[in-house]
Amino acid sequence: MNPAVVLVDTSVFLNILDVPGFNQRRHDAIQVLTVMVNEPRTSLLLPIPAILETGNHIAHLSDGRQRRKYGGIFVGQVAQAFDGEAPWQPTGFPDSRVFQSWLAAFPENAMREIGLGDLWIVKEWEAACHRHPRHRVRVWSFDRHLSGLDRTP
Repeated sequence: MNPAVVLVDTSVFLNILDVPGFNQRRHDAIQVLTVMVNEPRTSLLLPIPAILETGNHIAHLSDGRQRRKYGGIFVGQVAQAFDGEAPWQPTGFPDSRVFQSWLAAFPENAMREIGLGDLWIVKEWEAACHRHPRHRVRVWSFDRHLSGLDRTP
């Protein structure tokens, strides 16, 4: 198997965390995650927008006990990612000039129903393709507009 870089989208992260209302594909997510974790040539990345969007979804759960429970699970998983103890590592924050260029591209992307978080993930994918020209680079997502981002060298 060729080396691979996989960016984990919000839709997958929510399933892995088993967040109620966002966990319809949890079994699929866990199965695929298990395979990827056991593949030494696969690197998993957790984009910052996936972290932010996941936190927002948890904050809007209708049951306060669930918000507390899944908020704690979320914080633990993200902290482990930043500490290098999770199967994925977080991506970084762009510098202000890079982010401003993404903002300039946002209105056109919004017309195609691509939100700022998804645009950020697309830009992370493009950067990973550039950094890893000999690796497969893909976004692991259950959302159709991001799941098509898959570049094989």
